[in-house]
Amino acid sequence: MSLWAITFLEYWKRTCSSLSHRWDLGCFGGFERPRPEFTAMAPMTMRNPVTGAEEPYFPENKRFNRTLTGCMVIIIMVSLLKSSIASFSGSVLNLLVILLLSRIYTALAHILTRWEMHRTQTKYEDMFILKVFVFQFVNFYSSPVYIAFFKGRFIGYPGNYNTLFGVRNEDCGAGGCLIDLAQELLVIMVGKQLINNIQEFISPKVKSWWQKRKMNPQLKEAGQEAQRQEEASPWEADYQLLVCEGLFSEYLEMVIQFGFITIFVAACPLAPLFALINNWVEVRLDAQKFVTEYRRPVVERAQDIGIWFPILQFIAHMAVLSNAFLIAFTSSFVPRLYYRYTRDSTLSGFINFTLATSPLSYQQQHNTSCRYRGFRDENGEYLPEYFHLLAIQLGFVIIFEHVVFFIGRLIDLMVPDVSEEVEMKIKREHYMAKEALAENQSLGKTMIPGNGEAPPSELRQRRSRISPQESDPPSPNLEEIAEETEAIFSS
Repeated sequence: MSLWAITFLEYWKRTCSSLSHRWDLGCFGGFERPRPEFTAMAPMTMRNPVTGAEEPYFPENKRFNRTLTGCMVIIIMVSLLKSSIASFSGSVLNLLVILLLSRIYTALAHILTRWEMHRTQTKYEDMFILKVFVFQFVNFYSSPVYIAFFKGRFIGYPGNYNTLFGVRNEDCGAGGCLIDLAQELLVIMVGKQLINNIQEFISPKVKSWWQKRKMNPQLKEAGQEAQRQEEASPWEADYQLLVCEGLFSEYLEMVIQFGFITIFVAACPLAPLFALINNWVEVRLDAQKFVTEYRRPVVERAQDIGIWFPILQFIAHMAVLSNAFLIAFTSSFVPRLYYRYTRDSTLSGFINFTLATSPLSYQQQHNTSCRYRGFRDENGEYLPEYFHLLAIQLGFVIIFEHVVFFIGRLIDLMVPDVSEEVEMKIKREHYMAKEALAENQSLGKTMIPGNGEAPPSELRQRRSRISPQESDPPSPNLEEIAEETEAIFSS
């Protein structure tokens, strides 16, 4: 899955370059005017060095202070710990808390981004998306990360259990933390998908019904309203549809899903299957929603998907490290290999190998002994096998991530960002542009008289004496040539 994520992003670059060339957006992203909200709230003006015009200006030091304050707020919000209960009911409650916090985090991101006073709409959207992703990353992945890498790691041993604020640290179940992690992932991921699909199906219909009711308050009966819909012109019927709110929520949903199926796939191999089923349903729901419930969106030019692509690259790199640590430390893969090559190849007695006996002090105090997961002796000290395994696990992580990143680099080199077909088209267009420019320059020189030619007044007199039948065809117009050149580029 880590290699698939890298390959997916590399081929997305090719698709993006093809679409950018197809819609003539390869050179998009030049000068951008200030946002209307920024223009209204900027405290001063400054001359733009590019255009020379007076434009609203916000001091960079004040923006830096506001951005730093916003980062502190984000750190405080993401530091809030949510208690996790290793049970199905606890996972469901955790999902409800996550969905509730998602609304709060999105509203807070809007407030912080507006307060930072970004000049252009592109910068505003990028910073808003980044804040929402940070919030949602911690919101959705904090519980799986806790179960995968922290739960059951710092519990101590019988007679010397570690506590936090007087409460004993949580331990994993009898099946290990990998089972708890798979359960948590399925509940959060599949539950979120079900709730979002139901919401996307019902919410637009309810909003559309309510909007039509407000726009036609005099039509009370269903029959009259149906008759009104039949009599309305197409543009009136389209005006009664909902205003398209953009694709931010759709992108965010896909990015969060991309993280679930790549970062924690070692613990839940069924996650990609559920994602595939969800996306098949999502395509049909979005088609129905955007075609029948929403107005046609206002077209906006964009060269690519913006900051979403760096976010996907970050998730792909996190997936490599996360799966390496999951396989090495959370699963029993490395301990089984160690036991197979050092003790018994049939794995006979492996369970007893992973269990330690309670210390003598605990047995004397409670008049009983117990077994627990760990590599400790009867005094609670670590055995040499613990350090051997720790070294092997760290070595596995280093080898795993180096191998995956190396193969990913090879994939990057083997898959060019721009396909050969698009590259040839771009070269052809550059060649045609140079030819058109050279032709325009030559035509301009023939139309402008040289030093040895007669002055324009004499030319006009001579032309006036020629009969219409003997007159030369009209000289080409530079504006018409420019239009033809632009048509060639667009084709």
